[in-house]
Amino acid sequence: MTLDRAAFAPWPALAGGVLIGLAAVLLMLGAGRIAGISGIVGGLLPPRGGAGWRLGFLLGLAASPWAYRLAAGLPAIRVEAGTGTLVAAGLLVGLGTRYASGCTSGHGVCGLARGSARSFAATAVFMAAGFATVYAVRHGWTGA
Repeated sequence: MTLDRAAFAPWPALAGGVLIGLAAVLLMLGAGRIAGISGIVGGLLPPRGGAGWRLGFLLGLAASPWAYRLAAGLPAIRVEAGTGTLVAAGLLVGLGTRYASGCTSGHGVCGLARGSARSFAATAVFMAAGFATVYAVRHGWTGA
């Protein structure tokens, strides 16, 4: 593996991470809620109360690329998977978040920041599964 130094841009990634952390802190301080996307979406299906703040958070999440587009151009999107693969991947991620009682935003961002041992274990499993999946897809199934 080589690093394309010409395309390496740490500042946008750092800015994005800071904004995610800031949003998580503001939601915790302002509403006393964890910014776990699967929990926020899961609270809407079926509604468990607090639908207003949940919809507001999700609308802000969906609107943020459009707001960014006003300041800078969006990068070209290239998806190298078929519809069936994307649907299967989405369903597996959804199933995993239900079993883990949260997702990478809830456990990896908010849970780790709170020092949760359960979130540390869940994030370690998320990462290990991601590493194994990438390795299997790139080396096991394709023979690359």
